[in-house]
Amino acid sequence: MPVSKSNLDDVASQRIPTPRPKKIGLIAAWGDFPVRIAKALKSQGHEVYCLAIKNHADPELAEICDGYRVLGLGRMGAQVRFFRRNGITSATMAGKVFKTLLFTRRIDLLKHFPDLTFLKHFYSIFVSKTQDSRDDTMLNAYAGVFESNGITFSPATDFAPELLVKEGTMTRHSPNSSQMKDIEFGWNMAKQMGRLDIGQTVVIKNQAVMAVEAIEGTDACIKRAGELCKGGFVVVKVAKPNQDMRFDVPTIGEGTIKTIKEAGGAVLAIEADMTIVLKEAETIALAERLGISVIAINPELHFANGASIGVA
Repeated sequence: MPVSKSNLDDVASQRIPTPRPKKIGLIAAWGDFPVRIAKALKSQGHEVYCLAIKNHADPELAEICDGYRVLGLGRMGAQVRFFRRNGITSATMAGKVFKTLLFTRRIDLLKHFPDLTFLKHFYSIFVSKTQDSRDDTMLNAYAGVFESNGITFSPATDFAPELLVKEGTMTRHSPNSSQMKDIEFGWNMAKQMGRLDIGQTVVIKNQAVMAVEAIEGTDACIKRAGELCKGGFVVVKVAKPNQDMRFDVPTIGEGTIKTIKEAGGAVLAIEADMTIVLKEAETIALAERLGISVIAINPELHFANGASIGVA
């Protein structure tokens, strides 16, 4: 019996079900990443309800999303109510929160209006101090508030996997053999720093550590390296071992490239399939113009001891 095209289409539709559009909550912090995720969700037919972190999120999100509200980071009760009022049970996070606001002037944190829900869930971190203030500790506490109200989180990259860079040299010029040695040396250092939840970036020159990222962030780490050596260094940025992609995705962009150039760096090495390059075409074009080599590393392919690099 001949098989018609319509029959084949019916079979294909049964084998590959189309995801049903639904309401998705988006917690948006600083940067272009939340905008990219919001657009991806809308293109997939989802309704997007954006909880925009005060003094962080891009106002453009108000034009993209079906619902939009700006709230201070500490107004957790209001954040949960916004999602529940809009029928949200699935959510995602995107963007960078400037953690330094928690440790500089107390008034900076108070501007984010900590409420009773925040104090209840973060009391052990900020008041009794029976828990530490590492990123993983605070992010899990933050997510726990929503999850206790029936709202679960998925990695933002699940909705836009194309944003994760693939393995290979991204610029025309590859790192030379000496720079590759620095990358391999720095890779293990960065993985160990990530395992300890300190930071994800190290700066290396001649197989010596010039700077290690902590709370100050990647750009400040790079600038510090530029003050300590004459340039020509390598920047290595990796995902933490067992990185929780729901909350924290290593991200670079044009700003990273500019900072490396201004500080005197020569190479940026990032982790393939675990890193986002914002505005990738523009970022790589800028790296080309400024003479910065960018390479996305798969350690199993690039390093002699492969998968053993960075394993605890």
